[in-house]
Amino acid sequence: MHVPDGFINAPVSAVAGVVAAGAVAVSLRGARRELDQRTAPLAGLVAAFIFAVQMLNFPVAAGTSGHLLGGALAAILVGPYTGVLCIAVVLLMQGVLFADGGLTALGVNITVMGVVTTVVAYVLFRGLTRVLPRTRRSATVAAFVAALVSVPAAAVAFTAVYAIGGTTDVPIGKVLTAMVGVHVLIGIGEAAITALTVGAVIAVRPDLVHGARGLAAPLKLRVDGELVDAPAATPAPAPAAARSTRKVWATGLATALVLAGFVSFYASANPDGLEKVAADKGIDEKVQEHDTADSPLADYGVKDVSNARISGGLAGVIGVGATVAVGSGVFWAVRRRTPAESGTRTTETV
Repeated sequence: MHVPDGFINAPVSAVAGVVAAGAVAVSLRGARRELDQRTAPLAGLVAAFIFAVQMLNFPVAAGTSGHLLGGALAAILVGPYTGVLCIAVVLLMQGVLFADGGLTALGVNITVMGVVTTVVAYVLFRGLTRVLPRTRRSATVAAFVAALVSVPAAAVAFTAVYAIGGTTDVPIGKVLTAMVGVHVLIGIGEAAITALTVGAVIAVRPDLVHGARGLAAPLKLRVDGELVDAPAATPAPAPAAARSTRKVWATGLATALVLAGFVSFYASANPDGLEKVAADKGIDEKVQEHDTADSPLADYGVKDVSNARISGGLAGVIGVGATVAVGSGVFWAVRRRTPAESGTRTTETV
């Protein structure tokens, strides 16, 4: 669903850019409440993982493919504010380095792929976890449903933007029907990837999943015929290995590198949902060449490397490395400081 330059006119693209900039500014402030010294590097890893999985286009219909959008996954793993920033970092890396998604359309892409998917998915996820049993399995089910709905929601958002600022005269009803239809199918793939990833992380380290915090229902005791919350037991100090996130970070990074550097070679070469709809309905009549089309990494290949497998693999590895570096830097800068880091003194009251 990466919108290229030329689909949306300049005024609407500019407004979308303002909306995206505002969303990023709000998210930078909100991320300070979600991130700390332990979780900031993991947020950079989430961005890199989403970049890698977005390279894995999967077939959804005859001649059409889809790929992960990632808003639901990011919001559930690291929080909605940080999730918006994760998708923004991924889209920036893709647009600047790989000529994927127009630069003038960057605001449209952040709004549609980042803000809409993240907000819709997180609101639905939190709503479901409130009514479902407070278990890890329920969190995985809620992640599946939230991711499934977020993709056609993004398709509707794009159609709305196109209805206002589209550069071609195409019946909006036909665009909406085609976009929602194909992206419902893509949403199934998105939901499966999101649920599997969230479920895997919850099984290993539920404390690192933002959306899974507080899912364990409090123990109840019957006192005088009434159920009351049992007193919380004092937890034993966790061993150093359990508190550390290094193993999770290293495993996640290795997985992202393998997906982008090796598995991506076997991804579907068919056009994705937006590309297919644009070609079928004539939306792409005024598409413009990307400003960084001559980039050494354009189209996810390394320039002057003739072997397609090696070229694509190197591009994927470079992309993962650049995304994790930029993302980790951003999230480390906006994280919540500890009293020691901020230079404040704490006092003990006896």
